[in-house]
Amino acid sequence: MRLSCLADSAVQLVADASVIINLNASGCAKQILRALPNRILLTDTVLAELGRDKANGRDDGGLVTELINESLATVVALADIKQDNFEALVAGRTVETLDDGEAATIACAIEANAGALIDERKAIALCQRKYPNLLIGCTIDVLAHEAVEVELGRSPLADSVFRALQHARMRVSPHHEQWVLDLIGRDRATACPSLPSRLRAAQPDMAASGQAR
Repeated sequence: MRLSCLADSAVQLVADASVIINLNASGCAKQILRALPNRILLTDTVLAELGRDKANGRDDGGLVTELINESLATVVALADIKQDNFEALVAGRTVETLDDGEAATIACAIEANAGALIDERKAIALCQRKYPNLLIGCTIDVLAHEAVEVELGRSPLADSVFRALQHARMRVSPHHEQWVLDLIGRDRATACPSLPSRLRAAQPDMAASGQAR
């Protein structure tokens, strides 16, 4: 079974802020995006959101500007996107609405016939209900892409994933949990607060427990 959903290299991908934050935290964003065959788009709404977020101690606004300047990401203006889908995602009951960045990402992906890269559970679930034909990926789909592993190598990829988990608290879906655990190892998983507690729990040393019996 293919781990990454990014099977079509011709499909453009619209990245939400969380994806850019995770890639920046990996320490290898430029190398990863150079290896990824898909073109990356992001909306000016997301760009502004990244510029405002200083809480993590990392200059994501400056880092994403470097990606743009090196043609590794292209900015799309929200004003150039038809407003129907955007407005449908930001207006209404809280359970059926998203923040502006996520809404702009999804609206842009729909209009551009692209895929959306988002990590938040609510946004993913909402897309699955409202836009079942829309390709939805996440940061792990980027990191698990075969071309990325070939470019980075297995050990540097593991370090990049570990940094994203530690420093950006990257979300990992159940589908990707075993891949992440196999990649970074059980010892490092215990230091990743965004992983489920069952993955962070220390496992007993089977040899030692056997001797105890």
